[in-house]
Amino acid sequence: MKRAILSVLLLFAFLTGFAQNRNICRLGITYDISQSDHWGKGKPVITSVIPYSPAELAGVKTSDIIIAIDGVQTTDISPEEIGEMLNPAGKNEVLLTIGNLATPAKQVLVKKECKKGNAITEEQLATAFSMYSLETTSEREFVCPFKTTVTADPVDFGKFKTFAFSAIDENNSKLETAINESIEKELTKKGMTVDTDRPDIIVQTFYFFDKNPNYKGANKILVEKEPIYRYNFNHSKMETFPFLNSMSAEAEAEYLLQFGFRLIDQRDVPGRILWECEANELLEDSYRLDEYARIHAPLMCMQYPYVKYQRNVPFKVNQKTYNYTGLSYDIDRMEQVADVDKNSPAYAAGLRPRDIVEKINDKKMNHTAEEFSAAYKGFITNTMKYRDPKTRFTDVNGFKRCMFWDTFKYPQVADAIQKSGNKAAYSYLYYYAPYINPSGNNACTFDIKRGKNKMEIIVRPTIRRSVTVEVK
Repeated sequence: MKRAILSVLLLFAFLTGFAQNRNICRLGITYDISQSDHWGKGKPVITSVIPYSPAELAGVKTSDIIIAIDGVQTTDISPEEIGEMLNPAGKNEVLLTIGNLATPAKQVLVKKECKKGNAITEEQLATAFSMYSLETTSEREFVCPFKTTVTADPVDFGKFKTFAFSAIDENNSKLETAINESIEKELTKKGMTVDTDRPDIIVQTFYFFDKNPNYKGANKILVEKEPIYRYNFNHSKMETFPFLNSMSAEAEAEYLLQFGFRLIDQRDVPGRILWECEANELLEDSYRLDEYARIHAPLMCMQYPYVKYQRNVPFKVNQKTYNYTGLSYDIDRMEQVADVDKNSPAYAAGLRPRDIVEKINDKKMNHTAEEFSAAYKGFITNTMKYRDPKTRFTDVNGFKRCMFWDTFKYPQVADAIQKSGNKAAYSYLYYYAPYINPSGNNACTFDIKRGKNKMEIIVRPTIRRSVTVEVK
């Protein structure tokens, strides 16, 4: 576990922060230096914003262009200098000038969040111990068969602020209205507005669904076919779909589906296609086009205005729901509190840095990272019989036996958590869940030692929920 936890910590530092004076500081963003002629060329473009981070609190969004840092234009400095300026020595905040489809430039003040270099947070521990609660916490990937094309002209998509839809086919008015509503919702979220009089862009949709005339039957060799999962924004979860994977032959598909839309220039060169995304799916069962549009329009629009992939777009989904008390632990001595967030449940309850946590909910903490690791791996192996095979999926690390708990076996799971040999102290991160704590009481008991004094402190955590979906 120590190696696993350290890898999580180092990844956290690499992606979202910077080591400085034995502290790790972060704004909470990842970015690319754009090579696109259409969006932020030569400037940092935000590719993800970490939930509950300073950047999210400041209002920074995915696809925002960082135009300047503390007044210095990002095109005037090197990528290395950009990294240094995002973590200025001796300063606790950074003034970013950002641009997006809603505004050409605005300033946001982002305060750095710093943790001790040896501290591991509950957010990181929730990932490290996610097998306690895959229902709420997992990292997964999926690929959509999208083909995305953009104009060869070096035109700035930021100039196009308004849009309207092409005329609806009266024979399919209900379907096309539903499709247009799905696309309109996504474009307006990006800051664009509808203007039916003089739009900068016309949105034109196209679609097809029918039986495959060349269908020859399913491949019988694939006895245990892994289900196709994708993220459904409408339901805020991963779901299975009746699609065949990219390795399947077209003759194996009983149905064919095509759906796409293009953004056509009306502002500068009328009729020019600025951006287009098309999906072609092989299906083993019937599927509604309006439902396909509702689920996939948000995924397609994630590549507008910043396109990373022209074909087969890979997505990463990080779902996390866990108990937040505000504690961070010493990576070298897991029972010691390294830090306590101010204004957190743990701070309000009286926990402080350097406190020694002897027990959490009667589970001992005096174990090394290696001992926690061995016990956690044993717990995973020994409790596989309590999981539901119908929920099986592969996580981002390639572990193919991820499954939710069988709802009929929650009592056995809770009993396994209580066994001292499983060293499941960090299961408190999921203490609100019935398979961890059947009582339904989410108050956590911390037995601590402070100097020569011992005390019992009751902490009532906040349940933190977050979902990030990003183009890899």
